Amino acid sequence: MSLASPAETEPLFVCPRCHSRLARSEDGFRCSSASCDLHAPAAFPLVAGLPCLVDFDRSILRRADLDPRRSLDPLVAPRWSVERLPAPVRSLWKPVNAVAARNVDRLLSELHGPATVLVVGGASIGNGVQRLYDEARVRIVAFDVYSSPLVQFMADAHQIPLADQSVDAVVIQAVLEHLVDPRQAVGEIERVLRPGGLVYAETPFLQQVHAGPYDFTRFTSSGHRLLFRAFDEIAAGPVAGPGTQLLWSIDHLVRGLTRSELAGKLARGILFPLRFLDRLVPDSYSMDDAPAYFFLGRRGEHELTVHDVVSYYRGAQRRKSDGFDGE
Repeated sequence: MSLASPAETEPLFVCPRCHSRLARSEDGFRCSSASCDLHAPAAFPLVAGLPCLVDFDRSILRRADLDPRRSLDPLVAPRWSVERLPAPVRSLWKPVNAVAARNVDRLLSELHGPATVLVVGGASIGNGVQRLYDEARVRIVAFDVYSSPLVQFMADAHQIPLADQSVDAVVIQAVLEHLVDPRQAVGEIERVLRPGGLVYAETPFLQQVHAGPYDFTRFTSSGHRLLFRAFDEIAAGPVAGPGTQLLWSIDHLVRGLTRSELAGKLARGILFPLRFLDRLVPDSYSMDDAPAYFFLGRRGEHELTVHDVVSYYRGAQRRKSDGFDGE
């Protein structure tokens, strides 16, 4: 696995507030700028041995929630995890994300030579992105809001504590919906990317609430494209289609009727063939009824305007005057 070492990662650290370099202190890190409020020793404490590079005055995360002796647990953990099931059964409920796997292959093909890839929300390996971690020429820098063996530090994606133009690509899968201001986080992604850097994002549209109070927003395909307006598109589209969306809705309907998360997940496993209906739905209709969308793009020199995004629409509701007949 190609995770960057602490010696490789720490030179990239900057203060999340003023972007000055960080300096080590006895119990963590501090901002090197004497004029910054985060210059005090251990302004950024160690949690379970990892730097917690969070500006708590400007974050939804709270210092009081941290225990320096243990990891910061996921903000909202599921009551029952499908990971407890045997692998053959688990694959019925949670199949491999073939769209992500295909796009990771494409991202890697667009990277030339050794590359540093930042994974936002990287406490676990995302569905379908394993190859990224197996690629020898890639050095992975990852963070999340809790510790794990896969991250080198903890941070808030609204203020990424890495230097300007310090990474070649960013992967952010199923994270933007959990951010209070996704546009600010995308601005941070733009800042840390080198010129011509790549981004791969997956973000929900028609998907039920998950992570409880830390789930804030959804995006249509056009809204997702507008979010990444500063990037030139390489590929974009639905991660799945209406069949998968129906399957998830049945899961949550059963949960509501039975007051049981486990019952909903069992229903989802039993009715798994519904997701194969995705193959029968034209792409234009899937664009209007997708559980999530992906975007793979390269940092460009010009931003899309709102008029560009209106023209960008690829769903089934285009006018015949635009040369679209609904098929």
